[in-house]
Amino acid sequence: VYHSSFVDEEGIAKACGCPMLPLKSHIKGPAPVSDQDRTDIVDEAITFFRANVFFRNFDIKSSADKLLIYLTFYINVALKRLEGCRTLAEGTKAIINLGLEEVPVPGESGFPFPGLFAPPQSQKEAELFRNYLKQIREETSGRLLSVAYRPNGTPNKWWLAFAKRKFMNVIVP
Repeated sequence: VYHSSFVDEEGIAKACGCPMLPLKSHIKGPAPVSDQDRTDIVDEAITFFRANVFFRNFDIKSSADKLLIYLTFYINVALKRLEGCRTLAEGTKAIINLGLEEVPVPGESGFPFPGLFAPPQSQKEAELFRNYLKQIREETSGRLLSVAYRPNGTPNKWWLAFAKRKFMNVIVP
């Protein structure tokens, strides 16, 4: 299993026990902005996805690993949606529709890994975490499209083949 390199959480805000790590993002949200030349958690999730998706168990070494697990599952969901899309335009439409879906937080039905994150202590914390997850999902979706499709707009079979995998035996909706 590949683990996150974000183990030093000094000065990082948390919501539901999850570090709100900086993102190289132009998408508006609660995540701090990272330098464009530095690797962020989304880069790690996409880089490690094809190796980590084969594991049924994931030994958590830091709270950033929890976010890596969540993003690996989300990439799996996104690839499942892209599976039937034959062009980049179709894939973009499918990803936008995925982004419009409600984002559940820990303690709500539909959250994929109950017990992975602590339930929110207040409604404010729940909304902060929901907005962070929404922002990180949107950022992941955009970057995933650039690897799941070639520059000419055709699907990259070496990525889309992973839509058939089940990460940690969780069934993708």
